[in-house]
Amino acid sequence: MAFVQFSQVSLAFGDRDILKNVTINLQTGSKVALTGANGAGKSTLIKVLAGLQNPDSGDRAVQKDCRIVYLPQSGLTHHGCTLIEEADKAFQFGYDLQNEIDKIGEQLQQGSGNTNALVERQADLIQKLDDSGWHRRQTLAESVLLGLGFSRSDFEKKTEQFSGGWQMRIALSKALMQNPDILLLDEPTNYLDIEARSWLEEFLQNYKGGFLLVSHDRYFLDVTINEVYELFNGDLKRYPGNFSHYEKVREVELQTLINAYEQQQQEINKLEDFITRFGYKATKAAQAQEYQKKLDKMVRIEIPESLKKIHFTFPPAPHAGRLVLRMNGICKSYDGNFNVLDNLELTLENGQRLVVAGRNGAGKSTLLRIIAEEDKKFTGEIIPGAGVKIGYFSQDNAETIKGSQTILEYLESVAPLELIPKLRDMLGAFLFRGDDVYKSLDVLSGGEKSRIALLQLLLSPVNLLVLDEPTNHLDIHSKDVLLKALKDFGGSVIFVSHDRGFIEQLATNVLELKPGKFKYIPGDYIYYQEQLAKEMDNEGGESTLLAAAAKASSATSPNGDSPRNAPATSGGETKLSWEEQKKLEAERRKKEKELQKLENALLELEAKKDELSAKMADPAVYSNGEKAKAVQRELDEVLAKIAETEEQWMLNADQ
Repeated sequence: MAFVQFSQVSLAFGDRDILKNVTINLQTGSKVALTGANGAGKSTLIKVLAGLQNPDSGDRAVQKDCRIVYLPQSGLTHHGCTLIEEADKAFQFGYDLQNEIDKIGEQLQQGSGNTNALVERQADLIQKLDDSGWHRRQTLAESVLLGLGFSRSDFEKKTEQFSGGWQMRIALSKALMQNPDILLLDEPTNYLDIEARSWLEEFLQNYKGGFLLVSHDRYFLDVTINEVYELFNGDLKRYPGNFSHYEKVREVELQTLINAYEQQQQEINKLEDFITRFGYKATKAAQAQEYQKKLDKMVRIEIPESLKKIHFTFPPAPHAGRLVLRMNGICKSYDGNFNVLDNLELTLENGQRLVVAGRNGAGKSTLLRIIAEEDKKFTGEIIPGAGVKIGYFSQDNAETIKGSQTILEYLESVAPLELIPKLRDMLGAFLFRGDDVYKSLDVLSGGEKSRIALLQLLLSPVNLLVLDEPTNHLDIHSKDVLLKALKDFGGSVIFVSHDRGFIEQLATNVLELKPGKFKYIPGDYIYYQEQLAKEMDNEGGESTLLAAAAKASSATSPNGDSPRNAPATSGGETKLSWEEQKKLEAERRKKEKELQKLENALLELEAKKDELSAKMADPAVYSNGEKAKAVQRELDEVLAKIAETEEQWMLNADQ
């Protein structure tokens, strides 16, 4: 079994500990997520695993001939050959094996060397070559490229013709084609649309090797991994189960941490207050010095930024009528021959949250620009309802943010007066923490400016939000803050997103776009996926990659939220019978109850484990042999029950 592992690995940058006595073991079959706050050192840890960064101390062990492939977040480019030629470079490992096999064959023909050893070595190499998929490389290359969104017409294009996002798709394609023993993927979904993400989910679910990945897409993590490692303040801790389970267990731990943090803060305040008041009085100076020593020696408790709970709400949405927007006969063409949008008709009602779905090039962003009046070169009419005020966000908004003002000064100048006191918390939710708020606008990256543009929009009193990829450049925690605010928003939302979990939580209706076609589904995204799966069944298994992914997906989202099934869809969709709906709903409720029961049991067991661990640390217990043995027996029983309950939870969650 192939493996790469750390043992007591430490690494520091200056006076900051990035890794402190970290231990981790990745092997064949490992399906691991690495999480932690921005700047915690996740990318550094991956580089150490990949052998690209040397630790200060500790051991890194790799099984002989174990192949490890690392994909960074960004920065990879390709040039000088066609896409299909570049893809073939992923199989260099196989070409090298074949060359060695051929050389051994020549030696055997010439009768040179140890025949038995050569035959044994050749057989071993042939087996490795077969296992690598090299003989099926052309089929594999086409499958991966098509799955990640390339078309066959792209195969003969020069790689330098592809944009930065597509360059990273090429790099991801090559990493997957290499079929290594261990895959290390740093934010692999950053440049993928939802169809490509769905394909990658299925690829990783069936992957025979081991992988570790970093991602800000909760749904993607939930359906691909079965254990989580959290990196916090240089310490690495393992949590079995998917990402949603990790968050629930971590929330209980966090509450204990918060209680300890608050107690420590009270003690710190008392000590500092005494030192300030009496430090210069002769009668109290000695005591003040002792308190200062105590403060200096105190190990400060810190709370992970990513788990701090921050909430905000939009300014009240101006009143609007029941009908928010009507689109009549919308047509849009870029070349004068083919209509990207063709005779599109849609009515949006107040309170609806419409997701616009479809593959790249289907016209999603084009439609949003038309609705926001950013693109006026179309035919047909857009009729806004009475009192409708539109707020529009796209990645292009970032280009308007410039100047010498600090982030805080800029937002204070545009925020409603009543929201100014909340700006620091809002900025924290959008990953601007501590002194970050004093950065000048001119030094911000494109991603940072994009987050500022989104926050600026959310400060404006509007009743129709038009959002094009609002979750780009946000981590999981920031997405949760945004999602909560959007669900509580008093107006309507039209949005495009590649984050499936975000879509499932937010959308109440779906507009599917295909080149020159559209279909409106008056139900949520999970219901839409169910309809795609039915289409695939009705068409004998021939449908889109998205439909295939829909069929493979559970009818319940990973965090247990159920679909709000619509009674029917337009465009001739078959209506679920009452009996079918009732049966599905009963099965869903039963599954939810079973999972909830197991999760509650786990929380109780974890609390019991903490209680017993605290007892073992009590001198009155560990100094008494009989008491210590009794507590240890009880602790062992609890640990066994935790393992058993986690296994039951995993089995139920996978059904």
